[in-house]
Amino acid sequence: MTIEMIDKTIDFFGINIAVLTISDSRNFKNDKSGSTLKDLIENYGHNCILREIIKDESVELLSILDKWITNKNLDVIITSGGTGLTGRDITVDVMETYFDKKIEGFGELFRFISYKKIGTSTIQSRATAGTKNGKYIFCLPGSPSACKDAWEEILKFQLDVRHKPCNFIEILPRLKEK
Repeated sequence: MTIEMIDKTIDFFGINIAVLTISDSRNFKNDKSGSTLKDLIENYGHNCILREIIKDESVELLSILDKWITNKNLDVIITSGGTGLTGRDITVDVMETYFDKKIEGFGELFRFISYKKIGTSTIQSRATAGTKNGKYIFCLPGSPSACKDAWEEILKFQLDVRHKPCNFIEILPRLKEK
């Protein structure tokens, strides 16, 4: 059961989000997870301003992330794929050293939510999140269902300035503080 409170006295405002699919087998015709995320983001009132698909290659991942984190119009990056345990699943391994700060609770909460739906199989997910250069980065599994769960149960609330008692958006301007 998710207990969330939206303060209707505060005006909603959309943020700019990029979606990155990391997969050796996806393209724009068969990328259901990327399409799901884009639709969920836009239906909630945010803007999906960038969407790309790359192979499970650390050089490609770092190259696009380095480009995106310098985009002044971008607030959040959501990745899909590469969070499993196979030899080609590189997302988490790359991101753990890339983040300025890791958001420990994201992966924990995602697995808690996932456990209620897929049981002990959730142990295979290494979903993670962190910050880099004043941006939030959320790394989700490659299944459309997992992407929907992460959005509907966590991200749509934390990326809404009206969510109380706190949310990621109200502290977004402070992420670069030293």
